[in-house]
Formats: sequence, structure tokens, C-alpha cells
Amino acid sequence: ASAECLDEYVNIVSRMFHSEDEGFEFYNKYALEKGFSVRKGYVEWDEANEKIILRKLVCSRECCREEKHMKRKREDRKRKPRNITRVGCKAKFVIARVAKTGRWFVKDFIDEHNHPLAPRDLACFLRSHRRISDEQKADIIEMESVGIRKHKIMDVLCMQYGGYDHVGCMTRDIYNFCHRYKQETVAAGDAQTVICHMMARQERDPDYFFKYLVDKDGHLKGLFWSDTQSRLDYEAFGDVVVFDSTYRTNKYNLPFVPFVGLNHHRSTVIFGCGIISHETNEAYEWMLRTFSEAMSQKHPISIITDGDLAMQRAIRVVWPDSYHRLCVWHIQQNIVRHLHDDEVREEFRSFIYDSSSIEEHERKWIEFLRRNEVTSEESWLHQMYQMRKLWCAPYLVGRCFLGLSSNQQSESLNSVLHTHLEGKMTLFDMLEHYERCLSGRRLNEAILDIVALQSVPLTDADASSLEKHATRVFTPCMFQLVRWSISVVSKCVINEILDAWELTTYVVAKIDRREKNSEVRCEMKEGSLYRISCSCRKLECLGTPCSHIFYILGIRQVELLPRCCVPMRWTMSAKSAFPPTRKSEMYDYSASLVRYRELRNLSHAACFRACQSSEEYQHLKMVLSEQDGSKESSRGEEECIRFGPVLPQTTEIDCGDLEKVLDPVHVQGRGAPKKRLQAKMKKQRSKRKCGYCGVEGHNRRKCNKLKEEMMAANC
Repeated sequence: ASAECLDEYVNIVSRMFHSEDEGFEFYNKYALEKGFSVRKGYVEWDEANEKIILRKLVCSRECCREEKHMKRKREDRKRKPRNITRVGCKAKFVIARVAKTGRWFVKDFIDEHNHPLAPRDLACFLRSHRRISDEQKADIIEMESVGIRKHKIMDVLCMQYGGYDHVGCMTRDIYNFCHRYKQETVAAGDAQTVICHMMARQERDPDYFFKYLVDKDGHLKGLFWSDTQSRLDYEAFGDVVVFDSTYRTNKYNLPFVPFVGLNHHRSTVIFGCGIISHETNEAYEWMLRTFSEAMSQKHPISIITDGDLAMQRAIRVVWPDSYHRLCVWHIQQNIVRHLHDDEVREEFRSFIYDSSSIEEHERKWIEFLRRNEVTSEESWLHQMYQMRKLWCAPYLVGRCFLGLSSNQQSESLNSVLHTHLEGKMTLFDMLEHYERCLSGRRLNEAILDIVALQSVPLTDADASSLEKHATRVFTPCMFQLVRWSISVVSKCVINEILDAWELTTYVVAKIDRREKNSEVRCEMKEGSLYRISCSCRKLECLGTPCSHIFYILGIRQVELLPRCCVPMRWTMSAKSAFPPTRKSEMYDYSASLVRYRELRNLSHAACFRACQSSEEYQHLKMVLSEQDGSKESSRGEEECIRFGPVLPQTTEIDCGDLEKVLDPVHVQGRGAPKKRLQAKMKKQRSKRKCGYCGVEGHNRRKCNKLKEEMMAANC
């Protein structure tokens, strides 16, 4: 051996360690530099069998695979055989404990390997060198909780540490750690964990609402929840509710039903969410009654849903006084699916936006059904005719839908909810993702609130006083709709004025549509304008004044919009009665995790400042190294460490007050199962025929005749 190797050998065998773990860390670090992996082998205990007195550390390729596992093809083998890694390597590092001092010394050391060693940039992938540190675990859980994928987390760590060889783990390790951490969180069961968490939140906040339903065997079959902020949002914006049950984003195939609406910025606001096992009348009735219970029996004015018949029946039973319309988007999809004639499609689409009277509309329907010979009650056209009052324009005139004709708000929410969602997700995963989306929506609302509070939309210098007043009372998003009504005021003309006692009626029309008149009624009280309304009913349906009203207010030289023309739901005062809660309250943070986050943020700032100067860099590096080296090992307490936020759980389960809720049963989707179409008479498969010699049983690539001729030509 060379003098350098001898010095290295003497340096290693003369070492002393304070603990077995310190000896393992030393040998593992040495193995990383050399290019092999380490595992723990033989161990000896003292006479009382209480303490370890000897530990043998070997190369991971030590020993050989047993003979019974060397057969590649075995009858009882179910998995693909693993590659052979054990080659009988003799390298070892044996440490023993001195009874008097408790210190460990090197008893034996062999550094001869019978296999090639890995280079330094690849040795980081060997098993003993792949360990996720505690601080990495905390960062990984934090990144995963905000929706970052595992492979992207690995990319972030590689960027932070300056390369994959400095991270200390692989993407697979991150997947395994996140899976184990999730399993620990839902150890009591998926449904049980979710129910206990909701009970804990209800104990902290009495206004948090949830309700669940189980079958006779104790399996969860219905769940609805709504936090305090969602219930307050419904109080302010619950006039129109949109919900859709066409999404199944969990491993149980349960329909996921979010209840959404429009806030004062015309953005999506979430009122609650539900899960049901079967799309039946009873299930939807339970869902709607639970929703009404959560919202203090306040029923919405209007509802927009998909075309589910069970849902329609439940709405007629639970909310009989609410207006109901079908989603136009779903109707358009069904048109393409059921109608194959282009002319019939276009004629059917005309019924959606037909502006004729109900009598004329009915006449068109009868003519359309007769012309296309629709007689069967089971046909799709006949079913849509039976439901025409839920989607045809003449039947929906004057009803408040806030300008919505489809469940696009629910669709847009679901597009966010379904980002990074899979069919294998548990209820807990879905709840976690829902809370994340809910926080994102509320953050967007907070941004729009600050914009509305600190700015007003730009208007022309010669803008009317009504337009300037509208910029101050409406939110900026709603003012864009109001501005459009103001822009077409110049096209309005008065055809007739009808005066009465404290009531004046103006018959107004557009220049390009004089045959279509609108009546604007102005009610006076004590000599001033008290109430104004228009027969076009845009103010009642959309919540903003129409161009006819702006035209009459301009003629009467009114400078400020009357209170009846400014619904509170479109102003910044819509939620002034209660302070909003912007942050998610799903998780608790332990004191140690809070301290870690605060110190991490402070260290980031200090490190960035110190890196600008070599002296400050060396000083801070020395301080941090001393602090890191002085820590005591806490490996025995790792089971108690939480690297992420803690999910609150109720204590009632411990005292037996809560029966165990079993996970839902997987539900089959509606419709016939997909089957592979097969011919009635199975045709015998034709044999392969060579394209060169014409003989059956082989192809041109395996033709011996062609190979012989090619070899003869080469010779």
C-alpha cells in the first residue's frame, strides 16, 4: 500500500466515537467519498441484553443471494425478480463499546472491495446516502400542501442546493415520504379522519357547519360542509346558486357537488360543498335540505344546474319557490351528442335565445316536433320539450339570474378544483385541495377589494354626473357593465309621456328598434324621485340600471343614482356587516414549526446580506456551523416530530361518544359499463406470410432464404 493509504488507514482505526450513531455517520460519510453504500450488519449485546456493545457495518454488496432466490423462473414467483446486488464484498467497519467510558473504538476495518466503486456524482444515489433531513421534510410538506407536485419539489431542491448530488435524496424518496406522512395523518381511516377534523373545527368555531350521513353498515354515503365565511358569503350573495354534480374526483367515485355564486366583483364565491353516494331523489333532497339548514333556511331566488332529472325533482320538492334553469353549456353538448342533422341542430339552438312571446314560442315548438316526426316520449327531443320551461328564453324573462345562462361559475371552479386531482384521491386529499382552492378564491377577492378601495375607474372629463357617481358606488368590475348601459343612452328616444298623480311613465325606444318600447315608471314622493323601474326588467334580473333608466334620469337632470338603482350586493358595502376571514383554518402549527418558519425567514435575509461580502460570509458560516455542530441527537424522538401542520382532531372519539365512520363504498358510474365490441362470428386469424418467399409462419425479417441469398451475394 502507498504511504497515503497507510496514513488514511491509521487515521481511521485510531478514531473514537461517543455513540454508535456517530460511528455510523463517520463510516457512511467515508463511503460517500469512496463510492459505495453502507448497511448495518452483525450486532452484539451485553449480558443484561440492554445495551449494544459491538456493531458491524458492511458494504451494501456484502454477502450473496440465497440459492433458492437465484432461479429466474419459479412457479411461486409473483413479482419481477430484482437485479443482483450482493457480490460477497469483504469490506467492513467494526466498532465496539468500552464499558468503563461508554466510548466506541474501531475494532476491525477492511477497505477492499471486489466490485467497481461509484463516482462521486453518482454515489449520492446509493441507498445509505439518500436521506431526507428534518429541515427538508418540513419544506417538502409545506410545498406539497400548496399543490406543488413531487417532481417539481425535487426540481426546487436541486436549485436550492446547487445540483442533484447535493440534495441527498431522489424523487422516489420524496414520493415515499409524502405517502408515509399522509398515511400517518389518516391512520384512523379516511372518512373517520375527515369527520373528526370537522368536529374539531366545529368545537373551535360554533358557526362552522357540517353534516354527514351513513348507511346501515356505517359507511359514509353523504357529507356536506360550509365554514363560517362561506355562510356569511351566502347571506350577502346567496340570491343565485350554481351547482353541478357531474364531477367524480375521488377513489370512491362519489359525485363532488360545490355550491357557488357571484360576489360583488362578479367573481366566483363558494357557499359550501357536498358529497353524495348515489344521484337519487332522496340523496339530492338530503343535500338541499342540509344546505338550507346551514344557511338558516334562506332559499335562493334562482338556481342553475345541469340536466340531472333527480336533481330537478329534488329542487321542486325542497325549493319550490326558487326559479330553476338548466345550464346552456350542457344543452349545447347534448345537441352535438343527440342531433346529427345540421339544420335540426341550428333550429333547435334557436329555441335557447328565442325572444318571441310564449304563445308564438309554443307554436314554433309544435311545428318543429311535427316536422321532425317526434312522437316517442323517450326521444331526447321530446324530453327537452317537456323541460322547455327550464331553458327556453321566453319562459325565463324577468327572472333574476344575474346574467348567468350556464353553470360557468361552477365549471370555472371545478377547472381549478380538478387541477392536480386524480381518481385515486382520498376524501382527505380532496378536502385539503378544496381548502387550498377556497383560500385562493378568497385571496383573489381580497386583491379586488383593495383595488376597489384605493382606486376608481377612469372616466372622460365630460362624463355625466351619473357616470361619475356610478364609479364611486359600484365595484370596478360591475361598473364596466354599467358603463355599457351608459354608452348606448344616445340611442334612446321618448315616444310618449304619461303623467299621473305622483307617477310618470315614459315610453322609451331605441332608434334602431322603435317598434320595441320599454316603459320607465318614475314614482314621486314629497316632490322627489322615490322609485324608478323599467319594463325591460334588467334592473331586477341583472342588478344594474338599463340604458332606458339612465336616459330618463338624464332628462330629469338627476345627478345621483337613486338608491333603488344601486343594489348593495354590487357595492363595497355588501360585506360591511361582518369582517371577512381570508385565511384557511384547516391546520394548526406547532410551536416548534412556528419558530422554525420565523428563524428560516430571518436566516434567508441574513444569508443574502452576508453573501455580498466574503468577511461576513465566513463569519456567518462559522456561526451556523457551530450552532449545527452543537445540537444533540434526537433520533429516538423522531416519532413525535411533526414536519408539517397538524390536522385538528376532536377528542370525543377517545371517550367513545362518536361511532366510527367507515370509508365510503365505491360507487359505479351511471350508464352501461364499457364493453369491448366483438363480432358474432369470430373470424379465424390469418397466418403471417413472408413477403419474400411467400411461405406462411414467418415474415421478411426472419426469412432464412433471404438471409442465405444476402450472405451469398456478400461472399
